[in-house]
Amino acid sequence: MKVVIIGAGPSGLVVCKTLLAASSPEFPFDPVILEQEDDIGGTFNYRSYENATLVSSKQLTSFSDFRLPLDHTDHLSLEEYVEYLRAYARHFGLEDRIRLRCKVTNVRRRAGGGHVVEYVRQQRGLTDWEHVSEVVDNVAYVAVCSGLHTIPATPDIPGVHHILERKSHDGSMQPQIYHSSEYKSRSQLANRRVMILGTGETGMDLAYESVKAGAKEVVLCTRAGFLSIPKVLNDFSILGYKFEGNLPIDGLITNLFETAYVHPWVAASHLRWFVSDFVIKRLLWVLTGTQAGCNQWVGELEPDRLGRAYVFMNKSQKAMPYLNRPYRHRSALLEFMSRYHDPEEDMPPATDFTVDLAPFPEAFLPSGRAVFPLNHRKESKRMAARDIRPDTLIFATGYKQEFPFLDPQGGYATPSEADVRNVIRRGDQSVAFIGFVRPGVGAIPPISEMQALWWTALIKGQITPPTSPPHYHLLVKETARIKYGVDHGAYMSTLAKDIGAAPGLWELWREHGFHVLLCYCFGAAFTTFYRLLGPFRSESAPAIVKGELWETVLRRGILGNIFMGLIPMVTYGVINLMALVLETALNMVKAP
Repeated sequence: MKVVIIGAGPSGLVVCKTLLAASSPEFPFDPVILEQEDDIGGTFNYRSYENATLVSSKQLTSFSDFRLPLDHTDHLSLEEYVEYLRAYARHFGLEDRIRLRCKVTNVRRRAGGGHVVEYVRQQRGLTDWEHVSEVVDNVAYVAVCSGLHTIPATPDIPGVHHILERKSHDGSMQPQIYHSSEYKSRSQLANRRVMILGTGETGMDLAYESVKAGAKEVVLCTRAGFLSIPKVLNDFSILGYKFEGNLPIDGLITNLFETAYVHPWVAASHLRWFVSDFVIKRLLWVLTGTQAGCNQWVGELEPDRLGRAYVFMNKSQKAMPYLNRPYRHRSALLEFMSRYHDPEEDMPPATDFTVDLAPFPEAFLPSGRAVFPLNHRKESKRMAARDIRPDTLIFATGYKQEFPFLDPQGGYATPSEADVRNVIRRGDQSVAFIGFVRPGVGAIPPISEMQALWWTALIKGQITPPTSPPHYHLLVKETARIKYGVDHGAYMSTLAKDIGAAPGLWELWREHGFHVLLCYCFGAAFTTFYRLLGPFRSESAPAIVKGELWETVLRRGILGNIFMGLIPMVTYGVINLMALVLETALNMVKAP
């Protein structure tokens, strides 16, 4: 039963491993991965740059049954993560399934059923690389795992070419315009006047790297603001007493009554998201003096989009001290009462160098000067009269999704048309899109693993395509460019419930004891939790939960588990109970 997997990033690897593990005489899966590059790793390997690290923690990002050592740092460099993927491929015997330098050119329907996959293989010839066209016929299933971050998106800005027409006074500094996918090292930024378009995590990284590279000027441009939440909860002080932080932020959202055991009415209303936003904003104000984000004094989102229900939280925070400089204001009394401490390596030097936040430029004049729009935002008013003439323009504007290899005559869906759990289009389970959702806080690789488990259960006939409405999408306007955002925990839990892998509390206690049950309630939505029971249960899961995942709970300390665990559980438990009581009462009234 042939399966072609397009892409050897983490999504492609975990799909291949999942299918091999689920193979049986009835479903003899025979997967092959076609990768156009000369190595595995996808974006993490080929769109990486110096000093880049994952913003998701190792605890959340690692696959369910192949973990990193406990003494490894919480956040891997991109090079370390690619090495992890190589080790994963070796451990599960995937290397013989991977065909490198094989670019898929066409996927079409096969007469009589199935698919035909055409690809071009690059091989070493007598004098140079040669391209050989090959075909995989009679393909039963296709998994598209080519990634969200592959094809750069660059907006058209009038007059942008004028930047390239300018030269430094001595002619030594050639102007540059490029996408962030082409950025590799600080040497590209040294002594330059840098303008970065985009305040996602890559844009924030580049702003910080520009400062550290010795750029002459750094301007970071934002379309509509951002929400800054650090990947690690750093140290903070209350009344002069310093509390140790160092907790990965993506492991702080507890499971019980926020992800697991949520009443359908509560899920549909997204009430739990709004409650947590309300509490978090007030907590941020107490600790930092601003509700816009964690110690974020500029670039705040509009009030109707400020919160986890709406946006991808920006967990790259190193540039924030440089951005805050012109705006931060807090009295010495409030600073003594409570204070959030930026890590020492992030703090700006004694000079007054600032990363200027600006709106997206409307145009560039023939002189190379940027024209900024004037609006109500504080950064707009500050930058309106500034004469900004960059010699380096970097588009940190993200990526677009295009699938030219899907035969237009075949009626194939795209990820945006995958209306069943964002994996398949209803009526065509033979084509899956894995890794094409992005969590507000979380990581794509563990989501890809849950999608792979879900799709495998579907094509084996263990489940039917669900019809229940999804309540895990981030809230966006119909005109929004990006609509693939999800709440990590809600999405993971939904897929787990579909396949019968979301454990019941009584069943979990009976099978694995109180220790595992307690960790499941206090822990985040780790994939390993959904392999304790159900069709994909793993023998290694209980030990991982009792060891590594329990350690994430203990690191919060007593106070942390009270404020970030027990209180949210009780709050959401009461909300869910009230919904259940109301539903029961209404049903009793309606009953004949």
